[in-house]
Amino acid sequence: MLDVLNRFTARDNPGDNPGDHPRVRRGRRAALVPLLAVGLVVPMVATTAEAHGRGPRDPAPVPAECPWMNTRLSPEDRAELLIDASSQHQLYRWLVEQPANNPTQTVFSGVEYPAQLPCTPKVTYADGPEGVRAGQGLTAFGSNIMLAATWDHDLAEDKGQAMGDEAFDKQRNGLLAPGIASGRTPLSGRTPEYLGEDSLLSGLLAARVVDGIQDDRDGKSVMAELKHFVANEQELDRQTSSSNLDERTLREVYALPYEIALSESDPANIMCAFNQINGQYACENDHVLNDILKDAWDYGGYVVSDFGAVHSTADALNNGLDQELNRPRFFTPALLDQALAAGDITQARIEDAAKRVLTAYIDKGLFDHPMPDVAVEDASTAAHKATALQIAQEGAVLLKNDRSALPLQVRRGQTIALIGPTASATPNAAGVSARSVCTMSFRGNPTQPCEDLVTPEAGLAERAARAGATVVVDDGSDPAAAAALAASADVAVVLGYQLAGEFADLTDLHLHGGGDALVDAVASANSNTVVVLQTGSAVEMPWLSKVRAVVEAWYTGEQMGPAIASVLFGDVNPSGKLPMTFPRSLADTPTAGSTAQYPGIFSDGSTTRPAGTNEIRQVDYAEGLEVGYRWYQQNDIDPLFEFGHGLSYTSFRYDRLKVVTKGADAANGVSIRFQLTNTGRRTGTETAQAYVTLPAAADEPGSRLVGWEKVTLKPGQSRWVTISLSRSDLADHHLLQYWDTDDEGWTTAAGRYDVAVGGSSDTSVGTSFTVRTHGHGHWHHR
Repeated sequence: MLDVLNRFTARDNPGDNPGDHPRVRRGRRAALVPLLAVGLVVPMVATTAEAHGRGPRDPAPVPAECPWMNTRLSPEDRAELLIDASSQHQLYRWLVEQPANNPTQTVFSGVEYPAQLPCTPKVTYADGPEGVRAGQGLTAFGSNIMLAATWDHDLAEDKGQAMGDEAFDKQRNGLLAPGIASGRTPLSGRTPEYLGEDSLLSGLLAARVVDGIQDDRDGKSVMAELKHFVANEQELDRQTSSSNLDERTLREVYALPYEIALSESDPANIMCAFNQINGQYACENDHVLNDILKDAWDYGGYVVSDFGAVHSTADALNNGLDQELNRPRFFTPALLDQALAAGDITQARIEDAAKRVLTAYIDKGLFDHPMPDVAVEDASTAAHKATALQIAQEGAVLLKNDRSALPLQVRRGQTIALIGPTASATPNAAGVSARSVCTMSFRGNPTQPCEDLVTPEAGLAERAARAGATVVVDDGSDPAAAAALAASADVAVVLGYQLAGEFADLTDLHLHGGGDALVDAVASANSNTVVVLQTGSAVEMPWLSKVRAVVEAWYTGEQMGPAIASVLFGDVNPSGKLPMTFPRSLADTPTAGSTAQYPGIFSDGSTTRPAGTNEIRQVDYAEGLEVGYRWYQQNDIDPLFEFGHGLSYTSFRYDRLKVVTKGADAANGVSIRFQLTNTGRRTGTETAQAYVTLPAAADEPGSRLVGWEKVTLKPGQSRWVTISLSRSDLADHHLLQYWDTDDEGWTTAAGRYDVAVGGSSDTSVGTSFTVRTHGHGHWHHR
């Protein structure tokens, strides 16, 4: 034992590199290292497996030189042991993502480190907005906005688990997903990457994606991440703009979905955004990262930067950043040593950052479940493809269906004209094909190869053949020719597309590739025209009155053809609901009031950066709380399709609404109960939604979603539905609260709370309850 003790406490021969010197140990912890190594100390604490929710298991033997591999210890204690055994520069390796890629590598982008200690894992991240970005052999899931349209917790978790498994099989154990934003403008290029405009919907679904990614019951340990924190609502000048907003708007709109997600899940890390917030970069924003995330919310994971989002060493580290993404640039050994010597940073903060990273790595299983030595060639399984198909089917939103145009009732010998460049895998003259709308775009290309893509042409042709019908295809490059084909067909299906993705915002809300003119021409030629939208955001529909039916299919992923066909033919009864508002025109959107709101302006008042300057674009969030459907309600603007809207091939009736509160201030819970009846002729699933309007004293715009329930009913069947808002729901999700800027906390307003239920935010069945007390003394605060 003395030999082991000497190995861990010797100071006589630290090596030639000052960064290799073991750091001064701290009291009791120093003596604990060798004792644990020889097995003489077995603390009665939660094991790593138990803390991670996997239940007890027999621990593996602990190598004498690696006491941090003792799974009987908590992740925090294991991290402490590794920190205590590390040299200063070994410690620095955890503060940059890239040096964790290979523990034995010593040079990264010209920056030198010592080799890492033994028994430390290889940690490799992969981007994952819709699926895993790691080359071939992966499932191409559809867009996250489509996942949000399912309003389905279980599907969100299923997708996360599939992504986690595929990431691990491809030698990736960190996924940069899921993403959250608040839908400030539908022009935002990354709208398809996020989960809609409502805090509760996006927060809860993000939590379930996190749970799925981090579910390692099969031994595949992968970390999840929430991004991009926070107020990252446009791609235009995302690295050189400041989102300027008041504290109430920050807390109630942009931070709230993250807070909800954290109350329901435990992501390993959170990615800070590119943009500034009130003049301070997100990755060095003390108020956002320390005051809110780490202090108010008590977040114990680590904060990692977006790529290239770090602008300093001391400010970033002191203000809450724990890890620099990708290559060492500001968190290099030389700059950290320099800042430490100057007193600009402290050793305690360095070790806090390293401990946050290491605790997350250990807690999420990365130390105990190393990645495979060889990547799986094809990680996409039949089960994963089935999940992708189910999401695409349940995420399809039936926006319009006049005179029951859908499901298609084609008979033997009839013809379906399928029109549009995204019908087939063959690109048109502009290079657009079905592959273009498989997933959102990344530098002009789909985020994933979509190698197993089934096109709409293939999907509809196969399904039509079963009915004895024929599908004829036209890419729509010549609207007159497409119209002629449509005139000769029994039904025309037009695929309208919009390309959106990272690095650029949309310039308008029209269909791309002349899609509006194409739909108009086809609808004028065939009165039985159906439009299938393949978009990542809202679109205007100047042709809406001319077409019989509209289905929003989003970016459908590799199961595009079967999903669209099953919805159009009625094999699946559509149940998707819009997770974002579709305005009649761009002029109706919350940020259309002035260029200061979007795209933001410069000091000379223009929207163009002054030549020869690096001036920051100032984006004024003057609409405040009036974002998403609350904007339309508050300003009495009738959208094209409201948030939560989605039709079915059957119909539903809501009645007999009752609300029961527990206590005078409702803080102990609220129960919303009503009867739902299927009044149609086929089985269908309805996402029943509940909204609450706060008293006038709260000064809140419109109503807010407080819960929903997915209910499947047979024709004529009725069921009592209860949406229960528990004490913890009310406290953690702030469902009936508002941010009081004077008291700097969440509070409730006394007065009448109006409750409405229905199939969208445009609800009609309502009642109310009264809260007699005002304040926040009865609420649990995070």
